[in-house]
This record gives sequence, C-alpha cells and structure tokens, in this order.
Amino acid sequence: MFAKSEAMKNIEAVIIAIILALFIRTFIVQSFFIPSGSMMPTLLPGDYILVNKFSYGVRVPFEGTRLFYHKVPKRGDVIVFIYPKDTSEDYIKRVIGLPGEIVQITNGKIFINNKLLPDPWGYFNKSEPAGFIETVENYGPVVVPKDRLFVMGDNRNNSADSRFWGTLPIKNVLGKAFLIYFSWDSNAHSLSHKVRWARIGKWIH
Repeated sequence: MFAKSEAMKNIEAVIIAIILALFIRTFIVQSFFIPSGSMMPTLLPGDYILVNKFSYGVRVPFEGTRLFYHKVPKRGDVIVFIYPKDTSEDYIKRVIGLPGEIVQITNGKIFINNKLLPDPWGYFNKSEPAGFIETVENYGPVVVPKDRLFVMGDNRNNSADSRFWGTLPIKNVLGKAFLIYFSWDSNAHSLSHKVRWARIGKWIH
C-alpha cells in the first residue's frame, strides 16, 4: 500500500474545497453585486450582498422545483430572482403582492385587496423623473396569479419591476437577501472614501 504524496494530498484538499464551495453557492448562500439604484436607499450601487438560498427551500438548478419546500416569500422580503424576460440575468426587488391578492397603485400609494398598504420601503426621488410616470404612479388593479408574486424596487421612480414586466413566477426566486458584506463607491473622489465602511455588516430589511 502506497502512502499519498504531499502533492496528491494538496490536490485532494483543493478538490474538496471547490466541491464544498460550489455546494454552498448552489444550495445555501451566494454573493451578489448590486449594479443599479433600483433598490435605493435600502441597497446602493456597489453593495455586495449575501443571499440565503435555503430561505424558501432548496431550488434545483435549471428545473425550478424545490426540495424541502416549506414557505413562500412574504411581503417585505427582499429577494433575488431570475429575471423572467431574460433568464441570463438576476434581479433584486421587494415582495409587495402575494398570490391571489389584488394590487393597485393610485398616486404612488399601494393598495392590497382595496386596503392601503403601509409602505416604509418606498422612496420617491422627485429630482429623478420616472421613465413612465403614469405607469409608475397609477397601476392596476391586477390579481396576482397563483404561484406568482408582485415585486417592486424601493426606488419607485427608477425601477423596472412588476409594473412593467408583470408578475414573477415563484419558481424563479433564488433566495432572500440578508446582509451587506462589502460596499464600494466608485464615484468617490479619493481611495479612502471609496469603501462605505458604515454599510459593511448591515442587515437587509
């Protein structure tokens, strides 16, 4: 019986580490980068976030089915999902409407089943004109179909969301965003100010 060489042991250790990393990334936690301001001020361009991919059950890659499926996203959850119009892209939005609910937006205010929704997340930057102001401020009513969600960006005047491309299939949800682990301001003038230290370790609500 031959003893393993140090080189072989190192190769095995690297292979095991890669397999574990891929397993964790696929089924448990994955890192994402925020490129746009659609979720401002909750998330800023340059934020690096962690997403819990076990929150709603383990999603089987390429199929969309789930193992250990135990709950659907709830209202207010910030979720990362596969964009229905282009499956090569991932989006991040906030859950607003749940399956079977009637969603209506009137003058920027959200109504769920004809009741005004308290909306602590909505941000309206009046200096940033919306591309389709009528659609942004007035929408619906629409009924959210079974197994779908109505999602919106917190930056209501600058977000391509369910108001524009429709409801989101729950099977497209990758997981729940829960933590900002790094943040980089590419517009800062000096290197010392590019890292947004105050945002590192901030929980996403």
